[in-house]
Amino acid sequence: MKVSEVMSREVRTIDPTTTLQEAALLMRQADIGALIVGEGERMTGVVTDRDLVVRGLADGLDGRTAVSEVMSPGVCYCFDDEELDHVAKNMGQIEKRRLAVVNRQKRLVGVVSLANVASCNADKLGANLLRAVARPH
Repeated sequence: MKVSEVMSREVRTIDPTTTLQEAALLMRQADIGALIVGEGERMTGVVTDRDLVVRGLADGLDGRTAVSEVMSPGVCYCFDDEELDHVAKNMGQIEKRRLAVVNRQKRLVGVVSLANVASCNADKLGANLLRAVARPH
């Protein structure tokens, strides 16, 4: 099974200057937990709902703070034509719950998440990924 068969195609991207409040509102409206941060065509980072709380709110930042202050720089990604089992194993090894999905021209086309893997009837694959990314530190 290819990543393109299970990935979420509705990807939300934001500018690094987007405020924490705007990011939180977008996450709520779209019912998602992460946004790709980018400048033009270039992906520069990822901000998650956890980042907003742990790196933002817990550190006393207000809602007008730019997401660039709390985002994780860099974006881990896979290709849409890769085999899902290979990508899920990689996600487990690097302990990522989601990856950006790009086409071979490196244009963002989706996101593949733990939930996508778990919902594709690959029970063993989903269970293995969950165990890998949910390890206590």
